[in-house]
Amino acid sequence: MRWEGNEQSENVEDRRSGGGGGGGFHVGGRGIGIGTIAVALIAGWIFGINPLTVLGLLSGGGDPAPQVQQQQQGPAPKPPATDREAAFVSVVLRNTEVVWSDIFRQAGGAYQPTRLVLFRGYQQTACGAGQSAMGPFYCPGDKKVYIDLSFFDTLTRELGAPGEFARAYVIAHEVAHHVQDELGITGKVDQMRGRLSQRENNALSVRVELQADCFAGIWAHHSQESKKWLDPGDIESAMNAAQKIGDDALQRSAGRAVVPDSFTHGTSAQRQRWFGSGFKSGKVQDCDTFSARSL
Repeated sequence: MRWEGNEQSENVEDRRSGGGGGGGFHVGGRGIGIGTIAVALIAGWIFGINPLTVLGLLSGGGDPAPQVQQQQQGPAPKPPATDREAAFVSVVLRNTEVVWSDIFRQAGGAYQPTRLVLFRGYQQTACGAGQSAMGPFYCPGDKKVYIDLSFFDTLTRELGAPGEFARAYVIAHEVAHHVQDELGITGKVDQMRGRLSQRENNALSVRVELQADCFAGIWAHHSQESKKWLDPGDIESAMNAAQKIGDDALQRSAGRAVVPDSFTHGTSAQRQRWFGSGFKSGKVQDCDTFSARSL
């Protein structure tokens, strides 16, 4: 992916040197080091436990706690110019802003970009405490995407999904949750959840996440049309990442039985299919996972 030298976003906050704390993620009273694959497969986006559920984002939201508001009001510096990983994230984020602004404008609307927060270990958000172990996540409460860049090492070394475009897919997927929020989809899903069983909530989460994969494919489609910056194998690397983080693949890799009723993100095949559908068509109407009879 030939991204160097492209425009960077102004909407990146570097909070890696402040706030935070927290050297591990605690499950059942036992602390686990954030750097281990055990954590990566226990919680959050990587394991298929919806980080929105972990943070309580889809149970009605609400105003941030006062201490969260105070922390988030302070200005955050931009990443250092010499930080290559941060520059990559910023370039990808900027391109999502351009693509989605164009799509919204063509539909007669206006896109308000998300802000992306770089953090390390632990970060307070308007949705609660965010942990690196959750993987990248989007918080509707403050309309921000949160990423600990150590996740990219996990993606490559532990999950077997290397490549810069695999990382771009991850960023585009989280931005897609913001797009869903902008389109009013997140609010409608929130309203439904209280009336559903756990099994039905899981199934609804799958449709939310597969739509985000499809929206990520839409971004890839329009991005490549305008930038021509993808190298041979880049789309395959994103497809490989989608395969590695399917609920069924993650449950198998963790030595667990595959339990479809517990899925919250979709199978590997489903994630690949919907990303591919978005990439092929580039049209939002082709990403209606909620009406699809078969996923």
